[in-house]
Amino acid sequence: MSLTPALAAPFPLTLTVLGTASPHPGPDRPCSGYLLRGGGAEVWVDAGPGTFAELQRHSDPARLTAVWISHLHADHNADLLSAVYALAYGGLTPDAPIPVYAPAGCAERLAGFFGRADTGFLKGVLDFRTLHDGHTVRYGGLTLTARAVTHDVEAYGLRAEADGRVLAYSGDSGPCAALTELADAADLFLCEADIDAHREGEQVHLTPEDAGRTARAADARRLLVTHVGPTLTPGTATARAAAVFGGPTATARVGDTHAV
Repeated sequence: MSLTPALAAPFPLTLTVLGTASPHPGPDRPCSGYLLRGGGAEVWVDAGPGTFAELQRHSDPARLTAVWISHLHADHNADLLSAVYALAYGGLTPDAPIPVYAPAGCAERLAGFFGRADTGFLKGVLDFRTLHDGHTVRYGGLTLTARAVTHDVEAYGLRAEADGRVLAYSGDSGPCAALTELADAADLFLCEADIDAHREGEQVHLTPEDAGRTARAADARRLLVTHVGPTLTPGTATARAAAVFGGPTATARVGDTHAV
């Protein structure tokens, strides 16, 4: 089910799509980013280029409960730079530093954009907390759990739960048992379908068939296809994933809000 943001409040868990592009943003299509609402919390999940602007269409960034970053490739985190400028210098200052859950080294990379070796100057607006496999945090009625997945850098998928509803998010991942476990019986499985086919010996992304196969093995209720790369179109990727999954399948589109 897709909803406008104004209709999202009555639902216990919603996902608003801020960006889906890989590996770079396009016109009207930012890179990976989502706004997760549930249990009284609002979490910016992945901060790909262009998503901070889209986030402002749906929420006040200064009121974010947390930020959650799946891995340190730029198409999933580079707009943290925009957030720092807005929160520290642009008049969107939060009442307290916003927790940022990310793999180790995220703060150092961000500080590097400012030519700074230390990260202390970021602490006024962002509070970096290192993710690990099984990392679980709760805000109000929303529980976030990270699971390490297969990629070419340290990477995590996300399982979010509120009021008995479950969202699973692949981040960037190759086929792996951890991803299937993460999506177990999820009401909505937000899954990448980045590549048309695997290169020999390379298992760092999913084909549409991999996404559909994972959703089916996990017994997910619905599949939402995202992060489709330049060798595919979103429509083609979604159709291919649906053919394997056999369940309700849709394309993640910027601006759409989905009830989980």
